[in-house]
Amino acid sequence: MNFGRALPSSSNRRPRAAVTAAVAASAAMLTLAGCGDGATSGGGGDTNFVTNTGGVQTVSKSDRQSVNEIAGETLEGKQLDVADYKGKIVVLNVWGSWCAPCRAEASHLVKVAKDTEAQGVVFVGINTRDPNKGPAIAFEKDYGVPYPSLYDPASKLLVNGFPKGSLNPQAIPSTIVLDREGKIAARALTALDDKKLREMIDPLIAEK
Repeated sequence: MNFGRALPSSSNRRPRAAVTAAVAASAAMLTLAGCGDGATSGGGGDTNFVTNTGGVQTVSKSDRQSVNEIAGETLEGKQLDVADYKGKIVVLNVWGSWCAPCRAEASHLVKVAKDTEAQGVVFVGINTRDPNKGPAIAFEKDYGVPYPSLYDPASKLLVNGFPKGSLNPQAIPSTIVLDREGKIAARALTALDDKKLREMIDPLIAEK
């Protein structure tokens, strides 16, 4: 019960409710697309992307958008900010320990991460929908994952980290590649093998 304290008016409550609804809708979208073959659409607006065979989508250099802040605590408890990798090509892989396609692609990600490190490519995982870190840490150990993963159990980074109209993650797994300026250059909404992953990365390595 509320004694002597006025409840906020419906107009004051509406903005917070709208934000909550937007976050819930985005989380539901990821839930529906999770651990499947991937969604077919990007965010709202004109993305100016070209869809290649195999579900890899790319953006021409002049039309790329920068990501928003993607930062937080890793599974190992350290702080990580993707912006600190500006000047390098960044591969963002969205995954969960519960996700069978994530397990199918894990060894390929590890291989390409090691093969391209000397070429200025860094990998960062975004672990999502794991309610505690234990299974995710075990996943990394099982597959010998050498790169860090941000811990994002409620998918907040996925909702807030990518601008509207960009190639944003809409499935689990998703892989998004940023160019050296921190702009979104390519996306895949499905599990990848090393060949498909190199098709996303190699053109950016060659860019000047």
